[in-house]
Amino acid sequence: MNIEMLTARLEALESRAAIESLISGYANAFDLMDIDLLRSLWHPDATLDLPDFGAGRSLEEIVAMAHTSWIKLPHMHHWMSNPMIQIQRAMASATVAADCLFHDREKGPVQVSGLYHDRFERRDGQWRFTSRRFELHFLTPLLNWTPIAGSEAFERV
Repeated sequence: MNIEMLTARLEALESRAAIESLISGYANAFDLMDIDLLRSLWHPDATLDLPDFGAGRSLEEIVAMAHTSWIKLPHMHHWMSNPMIQIQRAMASATVAADCLFHDREKGPVQVSGLYHDRFERRDGQWRFTSRRFELHFLTPLLNWTPIAGSEAFERV
């Protein structure tokens, strides 16, 4: 194997790892309410579209949307799985399955599941989201569901 082939393979692996970190970082940023982590995931002109939850057409709008979400949904737990990532040079796309448990101040505990449709670009050597759109499959109220331990049992809901 020649050096060019090894370099290409290494670049592909590094790109895939960086994109998987963005996907995980998104879940952690929302779950931990970590604004610095959230900001680090997006290019300034990125978009986030969460039907029924909001939309952001720039990094600043995404941050504002996150703050609004954290007020309405003070407890979030995202599970991202089955990423199907396609990389072509400095651009990539992915679909990612998601299951989320939220405590909605109005609806109570709900489970949300669906599919994220993602686009990424590598600019100045850094992979970041350029767009993320959520396709909602289910929003299910968890009737009579009450946590008995953890996170101070949702502050005794």
